Amino acid sequence: MPRIAVIGGTGYAGSNIVAEAVRRGHTVVSVARTVPAERVEGATYIEGTVLDVPGLVAELEGVDVVVSAVAPRGDMEGKLRPAVAELVAALPENVRIGVVGGAGGSLVAEGGPRLIDTDGFAEEYKPEAREAIGILEDLEADDTGRDWFYVHPAGGFGAWAPGERTGSYRDGGAVLVTDDEGNSFIGGADFAVAVVDEIENPKHSRERFTVGY
Repeated sequence: MPRIAVIGGTGYAGSNIVAEAVRRGHTVVSVARTVPAERVEGATYIEGTVLDVPGLVAELEGVDVVVSAVAPRGDMEGKLRPAVAELVAALPENVRIGVVGGAGGSLVAEGGPRLIDTDGFAEEYKPEAREAIGILEDLEADDTGRDWFYVHPAGGFGAWAPGERTGSYRDGGAVLVTDDEGNSFIGGADFAVAVVDEIENPKHSRERFTVGY
């Protein structure tokens, strides 16, 4: 069973992934700049940051999958893309990389524009979305053969709309998942189900995929 490390494991996406992986019996390490008071029982919590790649790599020795669930916002804006690139280069070649991206890089239709390029995409979210897309582009340009996956959540994904765990979701490939009314949503727990499913039964080797209801 893969041993999993989640960078940003105390954030919204990260904490849900940690909880789901522990629920399934995985050995899980949560990495964040501070250790939270409330922890998922069964997970190991360590202090660390993707901005200190040498220190992080040393702490993650023996891990099979590393998932970055850090968002390029706030004091991480402009820093996350180069840090993830450095991390990918520094980890052992047999370690699989997973990245939680944003919805902005997903397509609105097969062969269609990206969500970020549509009129309704808010200007305030574009810097974060562009950096997340840059991380995907770096992974796609990697020629080492390292295995990775990149997940675009639905447009309505965040702590403001947590939802309940149903254990179900839809995989839209590169296309944003929407319902019959055009709404795009995924709860945190079910997003984590999709991520851990991909870790346990890889279907997206060296590619991205979208998740929604």
